Amino acid sequence: MTGMIGPPGFAGEWFGGEITAHATCVLAPNAGPQTLDGTNTWLIGAPGSTGLSVIDPGPNDVAHWQMVATEVQARGARIERILLTHGHLDHSAGARMFAEAAGCEVQALDPAHQYGSEGLTGGEVLELSGIEIHVVATPGHSSDSLSFHLPQDGSLLTGDTVLGRGTTVVAYPDGTLVEYLDSLHRLRELVHESDLSRILPGHGPTLDQPGAVIDYYLAHRQERLEQVRAVVTELGSHGLPIQDLAQRVVETVYADVPKSVWPLALLSVRAQLEYLATHG
Repeated sequence: MTGMIGPPGFAGEWFGGEITAHATCVLAPNAGPQTLDGTNTWLIGAPGSTGLSVIDPGPNDVAHWQMVATEVQARGARIERILLTHGHLDHSAGARMFAEAAGCEVQALDPAHQYGSEGLTGGEVLELSGIEIHVVATPGHSSDSLSFHLPQDGSLLTGDTVLGRGTTVVAYPDGTLVEYLDSLHRLRELVHESDLSRILPGHGPTLDQPGAVIDYYLAHRQERLEQVRAVVTELGSHGLPIQDLAQRVVETVYADVPKSVWPLALLSVRAQLEYLATHG
């Protein structure tokens, strides 16, 4: 679940492909209002490595599995591990099929999406496929959201925490704005500390100015909060039930986005209203 609920940051078509020396995107055939161009399934591994890690297998789609398997076979490699940025079905539904076909484990934060003996919590350094993969806890879009830092590549895989187009949904009530803002600040620090040069998102094209992108996300969230606060102040005396108030906020604040994603915007608004109720 994503949903572009902000101005687009990239207007061209996105097809995936080999992006860095260590990361190749196989684009899943599930494009739509909630998934943008489709889910980015990432193949991660050092050049010449006989093993590859798959991050976010995407939908439970045999054709997609065949595209991924063909890419892996063309490299003379095998899939040695599957990692999930989070458990939303457009990222995780195919994980069990991929794992059983490849004979490997699925590692995720949420035990419900793990397949095998090991999970993830954030802070781990995985040595897989000839490279290091640093696991970063980035809750907010969902409670189980993770990002994966590839220091040898200067790249960061962000799942739905940062998208290649627009901004993402805070999927209330599982996702919270407090955690999401904390995660953005954590990623901003990582950009400075690690000299990151590229974001590899879960949907949409890659982004080559990580610091500027995250700064935009933070500024955009603050702007939306101010807009929501203004509407709540205006309507506060009307005694509207929370769901009706949230709908009125969407109609006013998110009038600039397609109505097809208003149901997703409603989730973010509920998260914003909760934030304002506790933080003012």
